[in-house]
Amino acid sequence: MYAIGIDLGGTNIAAGIVDNNHHILCKASIPTERLRDADAITADMAALCRKLCNDASLPLEQIDFIGVAAPGVANRATGCIETSCNLPSFVMYPLVDKLSSLLDGKRVAIENDANAAAIAEAAAGAAKGTRYSVMITLGTGVGGGVVVDGEAYSGFNFAGAELGHIVIEKNGRPCSCGRHGCWECYSSATGLIKTTREKLAECRAAGRVTQIESLCGGDPEKISGKTAFQAARAGDEAGREVVASYIDHLVEGLANIINIFQPEVLTLGGGICYEGDFLLNPINDRIYKEIYTKDHDPKTVIRVAELGNDAGIIGAACLPH
Repeated sequence: MYAIGIDLGGTNIAAGIVDNNHHILCKASIPTERLRDADAITADMAALCRKLCNDASLPLEQIDFIGVAAPGVANRATGCIETSCNLPSFVMYPLVDKLSSLLDGKRVAIENDANAAAIAEAAAGAAKGTRYSVMITLGTGVGGGVVVDGEAYSGFNFAGAELGHIVIEKNGRPCSCGRHGCWECYSSATGLIKTTREKLAECRAAGRVTQIESLCGGDPEKISGKTAFQAARAGDEAGREVVASYIDHLVEGLANIINIFQPEVLTLGGGICYEGDFLLNPINDRIYKEIYTKDHDPKTVIRVAELGNDAGIIGAACLPH
């Protein structure tokens, strides 16, 4: 038997047929058009499932269940997406029942997308073979997933493990959640871009030359999450200062997560991780001086996620149902 995993994102709906060994047989994606009515988006999800079955010459009857990884609060008990900032029409929306009815009564399970990615890495990726793992995704925000024995921990109300919203700078930058100084304000790609822009403005005011200026063509709006790292690799001092500040905040947050959960493996995902050893070496040099268990062995191992954009699909296909 096979499962279909659906990664419901604000930009695209990606889905794939996944076998018992967590291999994707085939996959496809379509634009979400996220401002549409939830029923219309759900109908597209159902159509995508049927397309996959057709492409794989596999009847729907051979699909065991459908799993959905969705942004926001996904209540596994009720089958409802209670709220989602990226999908405004999904408010207390009974996705499990709606999607099942469009797919001949197939079983459907839902999970928060960050949790699903963490489940995937524990089942088939960088944390495979562990009982306790945490995944941190460094993207537009900082996402988190905590996995214990193959299942995601999400609290009594299915809103737990919002790890990007621990405060690491009291009275710091305002966050979209309403607090100030949240970890994601500094360690997300968005936070890194903001820090880089601030450094460029500081350099301009001081008449200081920086390669950040040339890398963005003089337009701060063209600064990306790569800009400071590119400048730092080229020996630019301002770039190095931005990267050092970024790693300072990242290590503080990671140390907090390790102290709370003591995972066997802490997996890092997101585009920033493509910086490789330029990012990981300074993290590893510092993290084991910061954590509570610095004098104990074994210690948490930090690894880069292995499944990339397929993590949501694979994790959704691994959901308990």
